[in-house]
Amino acid sequence: MPTQYEPFNTSNDVTTTKTLLHEVIPITGSIVSGTYADGNIKNYSHGMFQSVYDYPFLSSSANHIFDITVGYDEESALSGAASVQNKKKINLYNQYAQVLLGYTGSTADGVRKFESDLLNDGQRAMKEVFFINFSRLITKDQIKKGSFALSLGTSSAFATPFADPRLVLADSLTTERTGFKNEAGGDYGVLYTSSVGINADSGVGNIFYQAGIAVITASVFNGVEMASSSAGGAQNVSEVLTGSAISGACDALRHRIFDLSFNNTTEINSKIYFCRVGHNKYNYSSNPTYLTGGEIRVKDVASDNPIAYITTIGLYSSTNELLATAKLSEPLRKDPTNELTLRVRLDY
Repeated sequence: MPTQYEPFNTSNDVTTTKTLLHEVIPITGSIVSGTYADGNIKNYSHGMFQSVYDYPFLSSSANHIFDITVGYDEESALSGAASVQNKKKINLYNQYAQVLLGYTGSTADGVRKFESDLLNDGQRAMKEVFFINFSRLITKDQIKKGSFALSLGTSSAFATPFADPRLVLADSLTTERTGFKNEAGGDYGVLYTSSVGINADSGVGNIFYQAGIAVITASVFNGVEMASSSAGGAQNVSEVLTGSAISGACDALRHRIFDLSFNNTTEINSKIYFCRVGHNKYNYSSNPTYLTGGEIRVKDVASDNPIAYITTIGLYSSTNELLATAKLSEPLRKDPTNELTLRVRLDY
């Protein structure tokens, strides 16, 4: 146990910092749309979403990557009693909108609608959308702004989904045009495409960074054969959203994902303590072996300065309870002729 303690001056000796670590997450379309013959795709009895894994999901080494689902607003032209799972698709749209965007005013006014801009003015509403909900395992604390890109096959034929034109949805243009906005679900930006062709140079979705959710308007697939002719005739995106179950619509989207990538973010908060050792302090060791026969072992002449070596720093509470220790990489010599400032960082 130490015999003396050095108090911190909280204004000068303690500070906090935040460090953001980024990792590139590339997801190839082959994993999403067929590498494992859909053995890595899990559907559920409730039929409300579909999960994608990086290996067959029954494998012990499989990791959950993201979930896919679809939804449309009750005011959409696709909404109707004849549509398959109509109520579930409306509920999914409303649930995502409520969590991510909140209400227009009072709860009686209803939830906001997803829009292809950041104005929230009721214009340019995306009433039929696909949702990609990324696993916290890969997004960590959030998706890095300006790093998201999703490449979709928009060839009209089902058999050749990735023939030209391919559409790249990215948020890299958000800063240049509209910036980012904060809503109930955290910061979000607009997904733009500068590709020539479908929806050229316009907003086609949203990316919610803290939530790790991408919202993609179904209109990017206008004029595209979304269902195979061998499966009961060709279907466009509207017919898939109304005539197929949610799992079937998710399959149609996966078939069109060429690849996607983003940078995740890990936030490390740190508290830094500057442990200042004055020239006249800690020049003696409290270790019993420091003395032999009443004399300091490291002194050959009585008039020599005492010498100690600092190897460990202890952080104590106000009641002198040990809370944390920090080991130095090598012992530091301490005598009355020098002063030291040791920097201790606690990450959390």
